[in-house]
Amino acid sequence: MDCSYKVKKGNRMKKDTYILGIESSCDETSSSIVKNGREVLSNVINSQIAIHEQFGGVVPEIASRNHIEAISHVVKESLKQANINIEEVDAISCTYGPGLVGALLVGVSYSKALSYALNKPLIATNHIHGHIAANYITHKELKPPFLCLIISGGHTHLVHIKDYTKFEILGKTRDDAVRRSI
Repeated sequence: MDCSYKVKKGNRMKKDTYILGIESSCDETSSSIVKNGREVLSNVINSQIAIHEQFGGVVPEIASRNHIEAISHVVKESLKQANINIEEVDAISCTYGPGLVGALLVGVSYSKALSYALNKPLIATNHIHGHIAANYITHKELKPPFLCLIISGGHTHLVHIKDYTKFEILGKTRDDAVRRSI
């Protein structure tokens, strides 16, 4: 028996669902395999921090070029760490925004091509919604409603999570994240 068929639903066995997630919204190329929406089997990140440090911040064109160089390796490594092959993936998910346009184009284009080649569904994911959803992986007992403070790169949002897919932004910064002053 295939051990991935182990979730019982009613009188029948239900196959586990594996999602390949790809993130390239700024200066990190990352890929993860998530099982059944809550279990992270792998999380591979290729950081560009050292590259951009010399410029005092992220240079969009350099970020895009580095995503092109890293994306295939990162995806292959996430599959290897999760101990699954690409054919076992049920869907491909990628960040479609917000973020740097060139960086996003690399991840979206790669994901679309992979989805098409494998005949798998493509799931477009909002970067901010991804931060909210990450809470469900870290805190498996968490259920809406709750408040969520998101501080990430160029984004700060205070969000009322009404339901799993219903949010109300209570406040946000216009063009940068809140920073700690010393």
